Amino acid sequence: MFTGIIQAVGTIVKIDPLENHGNGGLHLGISPGSLDISDVSVGDSIAVNGVCLTVKELCLPLFTVDVSSETLQCTYGLTSVGQTVNLEKALRFSDRLGGHLVSGHIDDTGEVVKFERSEGDEQNCLLSIRTPRHLLRYIIRKGSVTVNGVSLTVNRIDDDEFFVNVIPHTLSVTTLNELKPGIQVNLETDMLARYVESLLNDLETGKYEN
Repeated sequence: MFTGIIQAVGTIVKIDPLENHGNGGLHLGISPGSLDISDVSVGDSIAVNGVCLTVKELCLPLFTVDVSSETLQCTYGLTSVGQTVNLEKALRFSDRLGGHLVSGHIDDTGEVVKFERSEGDEQNCLLSIRTPRHLLRYIIRKGSVTVNGVSLTVNRIDDDEFFVNVIPHTLSVTTLNELKPGIQVNLETDMLARYVESLLNDLETGKYEN
């Protein structure tokens, strides 16, 4: 589990085909930037651009992860050497929950439509993202959504786009400052909304009735 509060920006420095994994899997070497990985062990989880990945090797100062072809098909930003990525280590039970509960399981990708200074408040940026319609039912005004691993609050929804304000601090410590119209981003909707939908569907169908 994660919180969507980015701890550092890293860089993909090495990409190799994933051996014995059929078509399309990749083995990534990632430079963690300022992320302290002294307490990270092989088998631990790190969110990379919002994608929960398992540390395979610690080759200081790098760590490596494997990405399956299935994950690559539903995500963006994990296939280029030199790509900067948002990093967050897995949540401890004793940690503060500064963002919201994030699983690191990407639902789909969206497309940046607008990314510009907010009217009347040039310190913040207005970001709008065109979203696959099957995800829109989980996105609500003042609810939470994760964009490339960053926990953000939805300001409004207009047809198939949702809008968020990005504050200067977030721009300075994440890769969101690199966004521009047309770029794809990884989206994870609020898992609580999906659990509620599943429960209501089960109640309606009588799935768990005695």
